[in-house]
Amino acid sequence: MTPRRLVIAIDGPAASGKSSTAQWVAERLDIRHVDSGALYRALTALALEDGAKETWTADAVLRHAARVTVVPGERTFVPLLDGARDDERLRGAEVTAGVSVVASMPECRDWVNAQVRRAAESHDVVVDGRDIGTVVFPDAPLKIFLVADPSERATRRLVQRLGRRPTESEVAEETLRLVRRDAADATQTVQARDAILLDTTYLTQAEQVERIVALARAVADARDADAPSA
Repeated sequence: MTPRRLVIAIDGPAASGKSSTAQWVAERLDIRHVDSGALYRALTALALEDGAKETWTADAVLRHAARVTVVPGERTFVPLLDGARDDERLRGAEVTAGVSVVASMPECRDWVNAQVRRAAESHDVVVDGRDIGTVVFPDAPLKIFLVADPSERATRRLVQRLGRRPTESEVAEETLRLVRRDAADATQTVQARDAILLDTTYLTQAEQVERIVALARAVADARDADAPSA
């Protein structure tokens, strides 16, 4: 699929800062953010109503899909559950523990990808999540693949979750969880051949945002220069 508008695709492993970075980049560029991970979380939150994740099937999960609607907000596209926004539910521990199961189901990935493509039909967007540069928007003019050392990713996630500097044992436990998550997500977290690899281990978020914004502006300028005159 060739994007009609500017699409900035951001991929990377769990806790690499994809969503928060994409939000910031979208704000700087005055375009909308699409968090595909939030759609997987929406399906997961509803699937939890059917019991333990070990019993889930794609058909069982997707029977809830009609209860999820995606609406444009001021800066982002927001998934609603039964017509209501519930960010706390989507970010809960149970959803976090089960979202990899849902994301591993090809049928669920197809559904999420269709929602993401639809959002980009009429808006310039920054999209982050799974398979963005390889499957969802293989022709996106700018693809970024974020990586960082697992212990650094664990530290960042814990600081965000706890609101304080974590202990060494907390970082070690979270690092193990992330490494296992990386293994589970490996087939859905692949770097596109033409993606720009950005290692953020030693970068502040402001620094990584500045780099992506500069790249995006260069792409937009080139697009405008190639556009036919009216």
